[in-house]
Amino acid sequence: MYDNNLTIEGVKTIDEALQGSVFFKESPTPGLRHFYIESYGCQMNFSDSEIVASILGEAGFTPSRNPEESDLILINTCSIREKAEETVRKRLRVFEAIKRQRPGAIVGVLGCMAERLKKKWLEEEKLVDLVVGPDAYRDLPKLIGAAEDGQRLVNVLLSREETYADISPVRLESNGITAFISIMRGCDNMCSFCVVPFTRGRERSRNPFSIVSEACGLFERGYREVTLLGQNVDSYNWEHPETGERVDFAGLLEMVAAIHPALRVRFSTSHPKDMTDKVLHTMARHANICKYIHLPVQSGNSNVLERMNRTYDRDWYKQRIEAIRRILPGAAVSSDIITGFCAETEEEHQDTLSMVEWANFSMSYMFFYSERPGTLAARKYPDDVPESVKKRRLNEVIRLQTAVSLQHNQADIGKTFEVLIEGNSRKSDQDFCGRNTQNKMVVFPKKDGLKPGDYVQVQVCAATSATLLGEIL
Repeated sequence: MYDNNLTIEGVKTIDEALQGSVFFKESPTPGLRHFYIESYGCQMNFSDSEIVASILGEAGFTPSRNPEESDLILINTCSIREKAEETVRKRLRVFEAIKRQRPGAIVGVLGCMAERLKKKWLEEEKLVDLVVGPDAYRDLPKLIGAAEDGQRLVNVLLSREETYADISPVRLESNGITAFISIMRGCDNMCSFCVVPFTRGRERSRNPFSIVSEACGLFERGYREVTLLGQNVDSYNWEHPETGERVDFAGLLEMVAAIHPALRVRFSTSHPKDMTDKVLHTMARHANICKYIHLPVQSGNSNVLERMNRTYDRDWYKQRIEAIRRILPGAAVSSDIITGFCAETEEEHQDTLSMVEWANFSMSYMFFYSERPGTLAARKYPDDVPESVKKRRLNEVIRLQTAVSLQHNQADIGKTFEVLIEGNSRKSDQDFCGRNTQNKMVVFPKKDGLKPGDYVQVQVCAATSATLLGEIL
């Protein structure tokens, strides 16, 4: 049986993506107001926490690593599955105990769980003082002030305009080398299993010139890689309010890549229905646009994809993979996979396994279906696949992806890649680690004179399913 805490080398389960991260810069300083924030879920949530930190900084708060010594305790939530809600509730119980020991401290919930659970946590369980949705972070200073006067407040209104384009995010736990830039907010894709359109609202594309300005500022401060973030980056489409000039995602990629050849550009996430050859040709023209695409398939079966309302079928997805191989030879593709979706049969599950093998994914995020309240699937389809079957199918996908990842990495042995040094290896301070253009982690012994932020040529001499091992040439 699949263990939700299982970690398998070379692949990522959704639970790894749901691990919380604590953002801080320093320990509490006497005389100052401090905030503590934990983030869960997708990278958009972590990016949002950096926006929140900037807004709080303008309001006179400074970040802390210690919730026990903080005046404001925030948890940025994710609604992707039930396990995330259980985790957040446990953390709120911990914060409730801290608050009893620290009268006057304020506890707030941010992000995707805010709308659905606001009444339960704010009124029934009284675990929090604030509930703030993804489009209401500018209201935080005002809401905090009211909470200090004893009020319990909520703002989960969604916006058709908010992009936070004018806010410079605080890079809270940054390595100083890589950074994320949010290019759009919301999602117009109504996938039947997904809550994002209901928790983050409709798509809004950020002004491209503000994106370029943010990327330029990061490069000038020593950052050497930016990842452009959106729920569906390929549907980025900005129109100038006066001239009508339009910038699509390919155009935005071109603008960011042109900042400097030494600034690497990545992006996430793509949607198969919107991934155009124009984007692929733009990637091919620029050496500093990394040759890696995260292209979620979710299922390898056309009938399941139709029930998921993914708006493409198996053949369409295969055509997109073939286009990537044709236009970007050597590019790596990763994916997201759901097992046990409503009414999924064994034959449909086998189609997913065959897709993993055929597409040769470098890695995947894999999880079994978890019904989310309010989604189209919850209203329309019975969650009728037994959990034991879901987990068994998930295990089969994990085992296959592990083997495919290992084979994918072993094919790189003997090859030489340009690697951006990000810092010390997790296992040894005698080794550096960094990623190549395919987004694969490469570990290699240090050499004098090199530091994080440097580019080096590394020849791969060994590989696991998760990591390439090499030597600097």
